[in-house]
Amino acid sequence: MSICQHFQLLAKYNSRMNRQVYGQAKQLDFAVLQQDQGAFFGSIWGTLNHIMVGDLIWLGRFEACSDEFTALSPLRDIAVPRQLNQILFQDYNQLNQARTQIDDALSTWFTDTNDSQLNVPCCYTNTAGQSSARPLPALINHLFNHQTHHRGQVSTLLSQLGVDIGTTDLLLDIPELRHDK
Repeated sequence: MSICQHFQLLAKYNSRMNRQVYGQAKQLDFAVLQQDQGAFFGSIWGTLNHIMVGDLIWLGRFEACSDEFTALSPLRDIAVPRQLNQILFQDYNQLNQARTQIDDALSTWFTDTNDSQLNVPCCYTNTAGQSSARPLPALINHLFNHQTHHRGQVSTLLSQLGVDIGTTDLLLDIPELRHDK
């Protein structure tokens, strides 16, 4: 499996999991989604917004790494986050629409990109103003890991409210290889 194929798999998983989480979260009253439940970003709503904030920050950095990453340019239309705990949207439909736009851009990016295009350093300045340069594929892994980490928190918060988001295993998205006995 190539690097781009691996990231296509993670983008597919990410999109499926976001649809599951958002689909189940929509069942709850908006006030419940905003209720502080003691998570790092307080509420389900705060955590969903934080995941998007992280995505937008990182995807903006990734786009700046190469002129070839045009699949990410439509994301410029989404609000630019200023803080990690920023609430970007106060409306479920707007947040869900932006989530879908980000997930679609990720999928397109890895479909339209080859491994050699990803083999570049990513130079960026973090939110604390510190400059850094790191291998782009490792940072992309960080993006997906960050999403999975915080979606796990949302899954727990939803579960505590009696809402089941369904199967969360990446295994469902890994293609089965033909196995002849």
